[in-house]
Amino acid sequence: MSPPYAVVSSEDVFQGHVIGVRVDQVRMPDGSVAAREIVAHPGAVGIVAIDDADQVILVRQYRPAVGEWFDELPAGLLDVHGEPALDAARRELYEEAAVRAGDWQVLLDLHTSPGMTDEAIRIYLARELTDVAESERHSAEGEELELTVHRMPLDDAVAAARDGALTNAAAVAGVLAAAQARTSDWKGLRPADAPWPARPGR
Repeated sequence: MSPPYAVVSSEDVFQGHVIGVRVDQVRMPDGSVAAREIVAHPGAVGIVAIDDADQVILVRQYRPAVGEWFDELPAGLLDVHGEPALDAARRELYEEAAVRAGDWQVLLDLHTSPGMTDEAIRIYLARELTDVAESERHSAEGEELELTVHRMPLDDAVAAARDGALTNAAAVAGVLAAAQARTSDWKGLRPADAPWPARPGR
């Protein structure tokens, strides 16, 4: 008999532009087999970018799945084949916030909802920020046309998370982790190129 939680069989039922859905038949500890619906996701990166005034960069974006506007971290999918996660983070910070950073560290790694998806996101801490010149900025398209960027004191972002005004999971985790890391003067964080075994599709 296969060991507990072994995947006995798997059926792909949907493949979209970003995600796929499959149904895995999984062996339970009592020997029974149960169907588990799994959302396959390419993974993502997010960036807690903090300027010299201790402000964090947030982008405001409409999310059709819940029909609301959200304050979020600059972030993006790992949808460029072979692109290192750090390069993706640099690209997203440039494209969404028109900012480059001179100092990068890994702040934390998250499984967003492991009960139903393999989605994982790496959150970076970016500091030593410089604004991108107007002539060098990324040309927005699609939903990014209405994306707006603002800066909020890190302490205010923490308060917004506590008060329920900031609810995007990666943003909440990121600002809380950044506030904690600040208490130790940013020491003890992993280097920006630290291994990431949980990255989907490795």
